[in-house]
Amino acid sequence: MQDTVTEFRQLELAENILSALDEIGFVAPTPIQAASIPVLMTGVDALGKAQTGTGKTAAFSLPLLNKLDLNQHKPQAIVMAPTRELAIQVAAEMKLLGKKIQGLKVLEIYGGASIVDQMRALRSGAHIVVGTPGRVKDLINRERLQLDEVHTFVLDEADEMLKMGFVDDVTWIMEQAPATAQRVLFSATMPPMVKEIVDRFLREPARIDVAGSNRTVEKVEQQFWVVKGVEKDEAMARLLETEETDASIVFVRTRQDTERLADWLSARGFKAAALHGDIPQSLRERTVDHIKRGVIDILVATDVVARGLDVPRITHVFNYDIPFDVESYIHRIGRTGRAGRAGKAILLVRTNQIRMLRTIERVTSTRMEEIQLPMRDKVAEARLTKLAADLAEQKEAESLEAFVGLIEKLQEQIEVDTATLAAMLLQRQQGKRPLFYHGPDPMVAALERESRRRTERGERGERGERGPRDGNRGERGERRSYNAADWDTYQLQVGRDQGVQVKDIVGAIANELGLEKQFIGSIKLATGHTYVQLPKKMPQEILGQLKQLRIRQKATDAQLVEGHVNMEPPRRRNNNGGERNGNRRFDDRGPRGPRGGDREGNRGGHRGDRGERGGERNGERGERRFNRDRGGEQRSFRGERRHTEA
Repeated sequence: MQDTVTEFRQLELAENILSALDEIGFVAPTPIQAASIPVLMTGVDALGKAQTGTGKTAAFSLPLLNKLDLNQHKPQAIVMAPTRELAIQVAAEMKLLGKKIQGLKVLEIYGGASIVDQMRALRSGAHIVVGTPGRVKDLINRERLQLDEVHTFVLDEADEMLKMGFVDDVTWIMEQAPATAQRVLFSATMPPMVKEIVDRFLREPARIDVAGSNRTVEKVEQQFWVVKGVEKDEAMARLLETEETDASIVFVRTRQDTERLADWLSARGFKAAALHGDIPQSLRERTVDHIKRGVIDILVATDVVARGLDVPRITHVFNYDIPFDVESYIHRIGRTGRAGRAGKAILLVRTNQIRMLRTIERVTSTRMEEIQLPMRDKVAEARLTKLAADLAEQKEAESLEAFVGLIEKLQEQIEVDTATLAAMLLQRQQGKRPLFYHGPDPMVAALERESRRRTERGERGERGERGPRDGNRGERGERRSYNAADWDTYQLQVGRDQGVQVKDIVGAIANELGLEKQFIGSIKLATGHTYVQLPKKMPQEILGQLKQLRIRQKATDAQLVEGHVNMEPPRRRNNNGGERNGNRRFDDRGPRGPRGGDREGNRGGHRGDRGERGGERNGERGERRFNRDRGGEQRSFRGERRHTEA
């Protein structure tokens, strides 16, 4: 069927629906629409397998709209979606497709909104109800949603719905469905839970599988950057400034990260907002409306709440965190490149996540392009270009004449020439997004390290040997050449009580002061403050930036500490009598884990009988752990001690 249907007018749709499609600009159906609409119009049960962005909403909406009885005020179709956002989106698209149907009533129902208003709307009559399973079940239980006239049940994105824990609600609702009702299920994948629903409630369903024809993936240009050289926050800022974006979504894994990253971007002048499940529904709707109208340009969101978002302005999707599965990745990038529009998706991937990247490429039959992060100079150039464009628009403004006289007055008052005054105003204008940088770009060092590694790897390959494990340590070797006399110690008035971690301090100093990590010494994190070592004789400009440094939106009020500060973390006894480090600190090997101890695992404490091999392998640690001298007796393991006591 999908090979022969090339236009909607070939389908047996009502004239008012075809007229609406013409106005919208829909002429040719997508593969899922061409395959599904003729089947669904016959009234049989159907199982559709299709990815997001393939046009499946219209695939089940057009047959529904085509067979409505507008004289019947009770609901005739129930469409269930996994999230509030998707329910709103599906209802909006149905209203758009049916805008030529006089008297059509499509009602969306979901949690987080007034159930009283929804019950009132049901009393007024609704032809189609689109909702989340929990609220649909609630209204059926309250006998406010009547099912006796419902002739079609649709489960949209069934795999995601059941994955989110709606399996009991969906099962209960389907049990209440009239025996004669048509049951339609669309899903991107077919996990066991979906198969159980299909086997139990669908009667010899027609199977429609166009999963291989994902036009969204084909329309989206996909790239990835391997995280190295700079923090991911800084990387996001560089990409956002150098990519030609209109609006974009940045996907993270946790709700906490949406707030943190949105605040971090906002503090640097980006128009960003967080979107996650804990935000009240009214605020979520307002946030989506803001990105549609251009009030904000960046949404930092989790996977679930972004389902169903269809904002024409969204040109880019940034995967700040790689998703756990391929389906989530496809859903993410489906927020752009929709309905024939072009889009771009960029993935930030760590070296230990390359395997997942290759899995995504294999399943989606695409090959992503590896990109390099823009250098600082390019970022500064992009800022200057944007500033020039803004000034070019402003130069014709009539109100400028009033400011020309102010220029002369300011020159007289502060005794500077025009060029110096312009430079001062530019310096003030740049704020936290400088028009040029001081100091080396950490990306340069990262690229040089990568080049050295590849060269050494190639040389070892030619010699047929692995080479020494020590190797050329590059910056790390240079770092170890410092001694205490090379550093000044500063006290920052933020610590654990403010939720600050070592990585926050390193990232803030590296990004705001422009210092590479090799120029950041030891960090000692305490409850209400932090000590950090920085190089002596830093330029006054960097010292001024240090005074203004903020971490997690909190002023640090950095002060130089006079005298010696013990930067070694205190050691405290653990439960087994050994010692371990009480604080995390950052040294030339990076942040240490919370358990303390050195890299080889010297945490102390008796762990039971490990045999003499452990002692030989760990040197002094083995002697300390297994040959303790207690009361003049040497005991090498627990069994010997018990024998002596006996």
